[in-house]
Amino acid sequence: MCLFSFVITGGRYAVWAKEVSGSERNCSAIPPYLPPTAVNTTLRLRDLRASMIPLNISAYIIPATDAHLSEYIAPRDARLAWMSGFTGSAGTAVITQNKAVLWTDSRYWIQAERQMDCNWELQRDASIRSITNWLILEIPEGDQVGFDPFLFSVGDTNLAPAGRILKSIPDNLVDKIWTGRPPLPPDNPIRLPDNVIGVTWQMKVDQIRAQISDNPYKPTAVLLSALDETACKHKTAQHKAISCRRVSLNFSVKLLSGQTFQLVSLFSGLFNLRGNDIPFNPFFYSYTLLSMDEIWLFVHIERITEELKVYLNTSCYHSYCVQLLEYSSVRTYLQSYLQRPNVRVWVGTEYTNQALYELITPEDKRLTSTYSPVLTTKAVKDATEQRILKEAHVRDAVAVMQLLMWLEKKVPEGTENELTAAHFVDQCRSEQKNSRGPSFETISASGPNAALAHYSPSNETARKLSVDEMYLVDSGGQYLDGTTDITRTVHWGKPTDFQKEAYTRVLMGNIEISRTIFPAGTRGVNMEMLGRRALWEVGLNYGHGTGHGVGNYFGVHEWPVGFQSNNIPFQEGMFTSIEPGYYKENDFGIRIEDIAVTVPATTKYGNNYLTFETVSLVPYDRKLINTSLLSPEQLHWLNKYYETIRSMVGPELERQALKEEYDWMMKHTAPFLTAGASAVISSVTLLVTVLGKSWSKSFIYT
Repeated sequence: MCLFSFVITGGRYAVWAKEVSGSERNCSAIPPYLPPTAVNTTLRLRDLRASMIPLNISAYIIPATDAHLSEYIAPRDARLAWMSGFTGSAGTAVITQNKAVLWTDSRYWIQAERQMDCNWELQRDASIRSITNWLILEIPEGDQVGFDPFLFSVGDTNLAPAGRILKSIPDNLVDKIWTGRPPLPPDNPIRLPDNVIGVTWQMKVDQIRAQISDNPYKPTAVLLSALDETACKHKTAQHKAISCRRVSLNFSVKLLSGQTFQLVSLFSGLFNLRGNDIPFNPFFYSYTLLSMDEIWLFVHIERITEELKVYLNTSCYHSYCVQLLEYSSVRTYLQSYLQRPNVRVWVGTEYTNQALYELITPEDKRLTSTYSPVLTTKAVKDATEQRILKEAHVRDAVAVMQLLMWLEKKVPEGTENELTAAHFVDQCRSEQKNSRGPSFETISASGPNAALAHYSPSNETARKLSVDEMYLVDSGGQYLDGTTDITRTVHWGKPTDFQKEAYTRVLMGNIEISRTIFPAGTRGVNMEMLGRRALWEVGLNYGHGTGHGVGNYFGVHEWPVGFQSNNIPFQEGMFTSIEPGYYKENDFGIRIEDIAVTVPATTKYGNNYLTFETVSLVPYDRKLINTSLLSPEQLHWLNKYYETIRSMVGPELERQALKEEYDWMMKHTAPFLTAGASAVISSVTLLVTVLGKSWSKSFIYT
């Protein structure tokens, strides 16, 4: 029997179910039905609309980002989620006096229907054209549309020609009505230990200053706004390279992007510092203004310890001394700098907010590029960063193998659900050396929940794991020496022929990108279709990006590396995810994700060619692989990959005395035979596994 609570919404009584009788809202029912996951936003919308009246604005735009245009944001910056109930990583809301509308992409449509009440409309077209057309239809000519300039990226608007005016409102309206808004986290920034640093912060400053000096347009300073610029950024994009909270004022281009970027202050990266202001990401709030002879760091000064002040040389005034200024003073100080004669500020337009950009006038004081020199420099990992990031992936593989082995034993007992599995892998990672927690909220999804590309379980939605359903787990860890992100899809029972074919074709896409050889300087977008071709051949596809950059104890989605049109060309030393997928609505989802690094490739004739070396080291589900679909080249790649897993992870499992996990790894990395329509385990390997002899390193496998 269901218990109900009532609330007035849109002139009707909506009913909230205390017990789940449907997972999605039904606003056409009488009374409207709302699942227990929906949030009552009636009073919040009332208060926001009241605050709009004295400002003379007819609409107010709320994006899902922060002042650094970050993908992952702190709870205190989750304005869209607080207003609407929708917690997805990509979305834009527009609120008028009589309507509240959310735009998001297909990954989040079902999630939005589960989380929003009937005060809200869902627009299933996340294109800029859809948002612009809606504003033009709903807002009378001559009326104003309000926005917070700190939450919008650089751009111009096409609303003016349509007779509507964008009004910049630096004091955020949601903040003014948000009672109980979370405070700043209490943690102070820390410096990275020397053993995980290949380049000192002074050397990084020299690299950026060299780019300033060499720039033919003669900038005098560079403004760093992304959080990982200061920390020194690495990787990113949505769960991953799939979502972007960034909203552009250039309505002719886009308001929602299909990418994921991470902006946390470039300060963390530039100065080899890390923080804890952003969940899952070691960033802290900051901006940096760097000239040829001065360095200004805008930060919450009370959080900078005496040790860090010494490290940053804050008590002097030469070119390697960092001058600390309050975080909130960045606009005031930037205006002051611009009053100096003959200055020109270099900004990367992808991650500079409109609130700062609009101050850099006249135009001859401004130099723009798509990305700041810090972002493009940090995209290529140095030798130390490459080494330690690979080491982190070896230990991470141990944790993921522990999860998969545990699930093989526990799921048939019927005792585990999506949430307990997510907690288990988090616990396994926490026991590994240098662990600093997960790198994003684990996507642990069974059956129809896995068809939601970015679903994360909760107490209300967690589904029991079953041998009759496919299970997808997308998880990652933060380690002092690296950031990881890996997805595996498994089935513990008897998969259907279609599930096996879909899985195998997703795997084929992963392999085809991983084994391709390409000239250095090739853009990822020119290779992206390799991940889709096997699916396209049978009329299947997926609706998210194919990969994103990843950092060294930084963001899990690190821009600007990846396979989208606005990613930079691949060079040696870049780390990216490779993650094709397939999702059948209300049935199952498949994604296979690995992290790979670009390395030199040997070719018969040409030089300066690259390929990918996979650094994620966890075997795929043999039960789901139809080897008859694989080409000889793909099968060869797969067997070589399994040899690498054995050689890299095997010694680590032995070092940790994990004999059962070692046996599991050896069984699941047995070489594939070339004949047959299923993934066959070598009879010799299987016999040895059964007899418990596979612990010996000296055993030769056939």
